[in-house]
Amino acid sequence: MKVLVTGATGFLGGYVIKELLGRGYEVRAFGRNQELGQALIKEGVDFVSGDFTKEAEIMAACQGMDAVVHAGALSTIWGPWSDFYQANVYGTQLVLKACMEHGIKRLVYISSPSIYAAAKDQLGIKETDAPQENNLNNYIKSKLMAERLIKNCPQIPSIVLRPRGLFGIGDNSILPRVLAMSQRLGLPLLKGGQQLMDMTCVENVALAIALALEAKDEAVGQIYNITNGEPRTFKSLLDELLDGLGQEKRYLRLPAGLIGFFASSLEGFYRLFQLKKEPPLTRYSYYLLRYSQTLDISKAQEDLGYEPRMSLSEGIENYVKHYRES
Repeated sequence: MKVLVTGATGFLGGYVIKELLGRGYEVRAFGRNQELGQALIKEGVDFVSGDFTKEAEIMAACQGMDAVVHAGALSTIWGPWSDFYQANVYGTQLVLKACMEHGIKRLVYISSPSIYAAAKDQLGIKETDAPQENNLNNYIKSKLMAERLIKNCPQIPSIVLRPRGLFGIGDNSILPRVLAMSQRLGLPLLKGGQQLMDMTCVENVALAIALALEAKDEAVGQIYNITNGEPRTFKSLLDELLDGLGQEKRYLRLPAGLIGFFASSLEGFYRLFQLKKEPPLTRYSYYLLRYSQTLDISKAQEDLGYEPRMSLSEGIENYVKHYRES
């Protein structure tokens, strides 16, 4: 099978390519980072430099492919709606158009469980629990719109995955932010850090994507939560990471209500003055710090045969080892 991977030079994209090559697929990597693209070429990957928000480029990239993994996205929690619409909504429209033009037999779209975010504890969230609308931030809004585009295009055999809290070697988002905050100010604990949360080793997400490509036709049109299936308290994850790194634990025990008010006020201030930089604290970040959220992955286990191959502790250990060596 010949597979195109968008976002191929991003964090997840590299792991997807490695997984697919290991399964004998022919991979065409589509991304904008020329330096990483050249490294992929040396590994036997057909690298195409391009932007999936440009119709001619994504059309050319899909030519001759059997399947597409659409992992490219603007993935951040702050920014103008026009940027998120262009990348995550319009870009997905163009990917769908290219898939139809070239008769793609399977599209795997990488969405986000951030769409479940709400000001309440949520345990064992099922795929059908997703809201129709969630305007907490522009990223969430754009991912829900992209999912609707795919749902409304049944002529393309598609599967949607919602992987939660990806981390691993090469992560430039979750763990680096945690470590930077720990070293600079200390880590805020609301409710004693006892809220439950799901994380996912990036290697397991790559596995789930491969399984979605190989899944029977009964899985087409379905949406699947993907996690490690190991809900942990926020503090226990931080403890394990910091103990592994040998770093001092600097926890800030803060009143939840006050932090929530502060997050809302900051967002209002940044919007009022149209500041492009991400606020130090957002309502989405506050929800992550205060409320429990775990996902039910039984549907992916039953339909896709998904079983995480790397535990959270193994993933943290690998990250710690790499961090120390670098």
